[in-house]
Amino acid sequence: MVFEAKENLTEEEVRHGLKLVIRDGLATQAMVTLTGGIFLVAFALQLGASNTVIGLLAAIPPLAELLQIPAIYIVERVRRRRLVVVAASFAARLCWIPIVLIPFFLSPEQGIFVLIASIALYASFSAVSHCGWNSWMRDLIPQDRLGDFFSRRLTLSTGIALVISLAAGFFIDSWEAVFPDLAAYGYSILFLLGLIAGLFGITLLARTPEPRMAVGDGEDGLLAAIKKPFADINFKNLIVFLGSWNFAVNLAAPFFTVYMLQRIGLDISVVVALSVLSQVMNIVFYRSWGRVSDRYSNKSVLAVSGPLFMLAIFAWMFVTLPNVYILTYPLLILIHILMGISLAGVSLASGNISLKMAPQGQATSYLAASTFANSVAAGVAPILGGLLVDFFAERELIWTLIWKDPVQELVFVTLDVQQWEFFFLFAFILGLYSLHRLTVVQEEGEAKEQEVVDELIAGVRRDMRNFSPAGGLRDFVKFPFSSAGSRRGKKKR
Repeated sequence: MVFEAKENLTEEEVRHGLKLVIRDGLATQAMVTLTGGIFLVAFALQLGASNTVIGLLAAIPPLAELLQIPAIYIVERVRRRRLVVVAASFAARLCWIPIVLIPFFLSPEQGIFVLIASIALYASFSAVSHCGWNSWMRDLIPQDRLGDFFSRRLTLSTGIALVISLAAGFFIDSWEAVFPDLAAYGYSILFLLGLIAGLFGITLLARTPEPRMAVGDGEDGLLAAIKKPFADINFKNLIVFLGSWNFAVNLAAPFFTVYMLQRIGLDISVVVALSVLSQVMNIVFYRSWGRVSDRYSNKSVLAVSGPLFMLAIFAWMFVTLPNVYILTYPLLILIHILMGISLAGVSLASGNISLKMAPQGQATSYLAASTFANSVAAGVAPILGGLLVDFFAERELIWTLIWKDPVQELVFVTLDVQQWEFFFLFAFILGLYSLHRLTVVQEEGEAKEQEVVDELIAGVRRDMRNFSPAGGLRDFVKFPFSSAGSRRGKKKR
């Protein structure tokens, strides 16, 4: 039968499967880098998209993840997750073909409509794929190595994104310099290359082995499956934390690129360079965060990386006062460093904590419930931000310090909150609330924040020592393709 699952996988099959999952991560990251983030926002702005459209584009993918709920039924009925993932991923990635063709055949107004519709279809099919993939990975990857494995996968994926985004940013700036009236065509080339990378990733998924799905406890029906995670008090607390966290982050994060391109007036190559700086910090810290999550807990990682990320969002309020000033660029650099360090931990731990806390045989419904809360929060937040941006454009909060003496009067503007800065402030406040909700989540292996910080610093020092010599650099480059199985091989010996 096509894509048949196996009752038990050998250690060799698991090792080979982990390699393919890593390589698929690289291909998928290449696609995501070329078709999303900075380049998608810049393409939409090129077409004349409004702030509301930018918010809608940011909201569509998380809202589409709500389809994971009915996708549970598909996965449970088919019971061949690899088949579901490959078919849904293939359909999703074909949706980029109309986007690639927008500059060739459509007016900017028509192009915005097709862009929104295509992204909606792409995100919908992807949601079905994600439902099957989460459950599949829950059973394929050894539970005691989740942190280590995903930190390695994220490290290499981030490295690929770093190189590709730099090259793509340079390409777009060069294209616009040579063909100023055909700027949108340059983005079509990037999207086409991303589509090719995504289709290659599907071929890797098709070859990845799948363990047979575990049989549940006998309670049938979609409604019963959905209710289980919400009846689990601890997992429900986790859902509340993840939902509030995603709302806080997505209220502001989708507009960072718009803020830098329009408010500060940066070139896209400079925006990409700042993103690359953040990705470099991701690479440096992924492995250390992974070790911490395996040694202690994912909650311990979130308890340290979460506040650090909120501090970075708070710092966005001081980038302009109200215009570019002497500290603007140093602050942008510091913010992207902090975001890179903290996002490495947040991305790793927020995904892994759901995987770890989902019971064996019920991962599909538990992870779908978690995704449901994340999707609603992450989808509503940018839409709300896009709709209210014009309201805040006409309002301003200024906090000044005034010094008067007999000779002169000095006025220092310490805070000037306008338009986007209001969102950064709200996101910071909501983020603090979400971190409060994290305290009621219980996970085995929790540690004090100071222990996590000490372990993190020690791990980074080890990584940097290994990274600097030629031998260490060689090991760093090859590790995701070899070490997944080497540890098991050593155990056999």
